[in-house]
Amino acid sequence: MEILVCVKRVPDTAENEFELNSAGNDLDRDDLVYSVNEWDNYAVEEAIQIVDDKGGSVTVITVGDDESEEVLRREMAMGADNGILLTDDAFEGSDGMGIAAILKAEIEKGSYDLILTGAQADEGAGQVGGMLAAMLDLPYASLVNKIEVVDDKTLKVGREIEGGNQEMNEISLPAVLSIQTGINEPRYVGIRGIRKVAKVEIPEKSASDLGLDAGSIGEAGAKTKRVDYFVPDLGDGAEMLEGSTEEIIEKLIEKLKANGGL
Repeated sequence: MEILVCVKRVPDTAENEFELNSAGNDLDRDDLVYSVNEWDNYAVEEAIQIVDDKGGSVTVITVGDDESEEVLRREMAMGADNGILLTDDAFEGSDGMGIAAILKAEIEKGSYDLILTGAQADEGAGQVGGMLAAMLDLPYASLVNKIEVVDDKTLKVGREIEGGNQEMNEISLPAVLSIQTGINEPRYVGIRGIRKVAKVEIPEKSASDLGLDAGSIGEAGAKTKRVDYFVPDLGDGAEMLEGSTEEIIEKLIEKLKANGGL
């Protein structure tokens, strides 16, 4: 099975203290420490496990600048077979639809049975996987936390739904899936693995290589634009109700009534 996994280089939430830029429409990204997006890491691990069991290869792909190559190498050290870097100044400022269009242009040049993305990335929109599936006219499932390969044409995919329930669906290949955290335990990447892929050539593709009009992507082609970015004010702390179960229930009902909840 030929699997493509879309990954992204994002600010590491464990290693950074975040501040807003002077314009108030993004983070101040100077001197930030970056790593692979957490959700994408689970997607790569799942792809590797499928290929280990069924055969085939795993290719990781990203849209970004030259420094995004480190994310591809990290995932190749983890076990992915190939990497593709889509990089061009024209890509800067692309919204979710623009990123999906860039990925689509490269994906159509290959032949993949399964395309995986993380459920979401640093901006939290969770939209690229669905947009990509729509552009490719492929079946799609989001928030996938279980994959079973039925045969070379069909998968069973699990999704956690409201109330902690699990639903299972059959989906035809080729397909696009957005992977939820917790589907597996991503393997540790050691120094030996990183050294092994340090000199592997990773092809870079520009807008012209992909046959994309620069005016249709990047900031010029973006349909959405972030106009504000802020840290919400903290509300008051929680109020702890005391007493017996019956007393707590009575107090809670009174508070709900007083605040328009009932």
